[in-house]
Amino acid sequence: MIAAGEFDVIEAANADEAIDILETRLDITVVFTDIQMPGSMDGLRLAAAVRNRWPPIKIVATSGQVTIGRDDLPDGGCFLPKPYSPAQILKTLRELTAP
Repeated sequence: MIAAGEFDVIEAANADEAIDILETRLDITVVFTDIQMPGSMDGLRLAAAVRNRWPPIKIVATSGQVTIGRDDLPDGGCFLPKPYSPAQILKTLRELTAP
């Protein structure tokens, strides 16, 4: 479980909703996305869109069905294979948001 108050989580049902949220919120520092998801784009295309429009935002992509190569995510992106523990998520988020 993520420590209370350490990270605020905003859920999006798909990539289109995630983009809408990013367009209205200036406080998002990390996007955590599944590679396989419904909507107009998968998690890898979402990661590329985020990197192009909001370069400072860190990206974590996950999947239990596919493994991706180093060049599949934008620079600085991180792949977290499923299954993962809450501790692994927390560690990844802390590393990405550390000053």
